[in-house]
Amino acid sequence: MPSLQIRDMPNDLYQALTFRARQEHRSLVQQAVVELRRIPALTAGERRKAVIARIRATLRQPDESLSPAPETLVREDRER
Repeated sequence: MPSLQIRDMPNDLYQALTFRARQEHRSLVQQAVVELRRIPALTAGERRKAVIARIRATLRQPDESLSPAPETLVREDRER
């Protein structure tokens, strides 16, 4: 199994990881693995939002200045 060593970890990050590990009754290494496993799920959500934004951008926006107005067409049809 691959190994990872982290050097010069910011103190606040180390303390937060240690705190969460204690709360979950895990070792520091186990907690780090749990936290790292969450990354793909987070990036998947971001990718999904980007795809939705691209789709929305390509959708044709309805033309607000329809000519003639739908109400006019309906009125003309009823008058026939």
